[in-house]
Amino acid sequence: MTFEPAQELPVAVLLSGTGRTLANFLKEIEEKRLPVRIVAVGSDRERARGLQIAAEAKIPTRVFKKSDYTGRAQRDREIFRWLQERGARLLCLAGYLSLLDLSSRAELPVLNIHPALLPRFGGAGFYGDRVHSAVLAAGEKESGATVHLVDEYFDSGQIVARIKVPVLESDDLVSLRARVFEAECNLYPRVLRWIAEGKLRVSAGGAFGESGIWEPVTVEEGEGDS
Repeated sequence: MTFEPAQELPVAVLLSGTGRTLANFLKEIEEKRLPVRIVAVGSDRERARGLQIAAEAKIPTRVFKKSDYTGRAQRDREIFRWLQERGARLLCLAGYLSLLDLSSRAELPVLNIHPALLPRFGGAGFYGDRVHSAVLAAGEKESGATVHLVDEYFDSGQIVARIKVPVLESDDLVSLRARVFEAECNLYPRVLRWIAEGKLRVSAGGAFGESGIWEPVTVEEGEGDS
């Protein structure tokens, strides 16, 4: 599946927590900077704050608790069936902590954003504050965020774009987390705009530009969209 330029790209979101990334999408949509329509929001946690944000925006929501299914494959088959019923043409993970079984996704491409510069500080066990703590412990001079396609492993899919932020000598977990999330709020909507505008074509088979396989883009902090 590829995308032609469209006024509104139908996107679904899966989340496990606060819904800050979803809230950022909705803000960008409301301010007419993001030609996307959120058609569904799902979660593996019934108390996820992001579900309330979606409900307040009148977006259909559903909870997929692992305990309600015989296993991950059955649950994820139901997730993809529901998302396709809602008309989603792209699935964005937004703090979704479960590994997806992609065998039943058909052609639905899946994107994720990770709070570090992959391939470093990624993989099983690297999520949320664990990532920032590892960056600080390693004495890194920069961190950032990475948008990538999702495959059958944690954080190993094709990289679409990165954004870099400095790690300051004065940084602690709280300050680094805030700086990286601000960068995420820049990068993720930007990638969705590229897709909606037809500059970037994504499918279950990969990401492609006008000249073939998409080369990862590095965005600088404060840089305008292109």
